[in-house]
This record gives sequence, structure tokens and C-alpha cells, in this order.
Amino acid sequence: MVNRHTLTPKWRKLLKKIGTQRTTREYQDQQAIYSQGDAADAMFYIQNGHVKLTVVSRSGKKAVIGILGRGDLFGTGCLAKQSLHMSGATAIHQTTIGRVKRGSLVRMIHQDPAFAKLFISYLLSRIVRIREDLADQLFNFSEKRLARILLSLAHSGKEESRDPVIPNINQGTFAEMVGTTRSRVSYFMNRFRKLGFIDYDRDGLTVHSALLSAGLRD
Repeated sequence: MVNRHTLTPKWRKLLKKIGTQRTTREYQDQQAIYSQGDAADAMFYIQNGHVKLTVVSRSGKKAVIGILGRGDLFGTGCLAKQSLHMSGATAIHQTTIGRVKRGSLVRMIHQDPAFAKLFISYLLSRIVRIREDLADQLFNFSEKRLARILLSLAHSGKEESRDPVIPNINQGTFAEMVGTTRSRVSYFMNRFRKLGFIDYDRDGLTVHSALLSAGLRD
């Protein structure tokens, strides 16, 4: 799953309300925010940076199930009285995370109907994203899945921009999200670069708007 929203006025309003109850912490690259199996007693949101969500099977097999960006929420399972986190969350590069205790969040939902409406809207949009990602995994080729992930990350939590830049993310992480090998991701990324869809520089990865037609073409 990847974040696909921009920071619209409606979204800023939701984050502003959440922000009144939050504590903030800085995380370094690859630092764990929480681990699978930890107590689920709070919700989190990304003020700056990116977060990787992972699950580990009983046999020890690890999978990346999402990369989230600025403005995205995670750990929402605590509202369903989920006592333990079903996945782990790790910072990608330096990341600023807001944390809201479950009790504070429940109180806001009960006492502020406008907030509750915005929050339910977010949860519904997240369900739609999960269904889209599932369909993507089932029906699209790995090259197209990678293109969609790059496009989604490029516009994660940002105002609309023509050629946004995303931080460099390990190709192994992309491979786990796409469901292919690292060598195939490397091949696709080199192909995208030669076609002029992406560029690398010291600031990160620039995703050009031309990738949109290539990434979403049937």
C-alpha cells in the first residue's frame, strides 16, 4: 500500500485536529517506530519523511506491505481494540512522527462530530486504496506495479507538482512491494531512466510526469 493523497484543505483540517493531542518524535533511517506484536495503544501520523510497514510470518518470511508518506496515518487498528500491532513500522531516512494515544483519539471522535466525519472519510479512502493495491497485485505485470508505486510515492502528501522528488529507497524494498526480485526492479528502473521517466541525483529520485501514461496504460 502506498499513500496517494495530497495535503488538501480538508486533509490539513483533519491533521490539525489530530495535532492538538499528539506528541512528536524524530526517527533516524531504519529506526523502528514499533514492532509487530508490540502493544497497539496509539495511532501515528507522518509529519515529515516516509515509513515502511512490514509483516513477518511464523516461518520468518518478511514482506513489505506499504510505504507511507507525509500526512499519512498508521496504527489505526488500535481503534478496533486491536491489542497488538499486526505489522511493524520503520522510518525511511530521517522522519518526524506524531503519536496520539488511543484514549485521546476515541474522546475526539465521540466529542467532535466534524472530526469523526473527517476521520471516517480517511478510513474509507484507505479501504479503497487497499482494494486497488490488491487488484494491482493480482492483475498487473510487475513493471506496471513498480510504476504505480513510484507515482504514488512521488505525490505522497505533497501539493501537486510536475516532477516531484522522492528519497532514495532500497531496491530490495521495492522488490518486496512489487512481488518480484531485486534484479528485476533494477532492470525496470534502468529502463525507466533510459526512457526519461525518472532521474537520479543527490537529492533522491525525480519522477517525471511522462511515467504517468506509461505506468497506468493498460
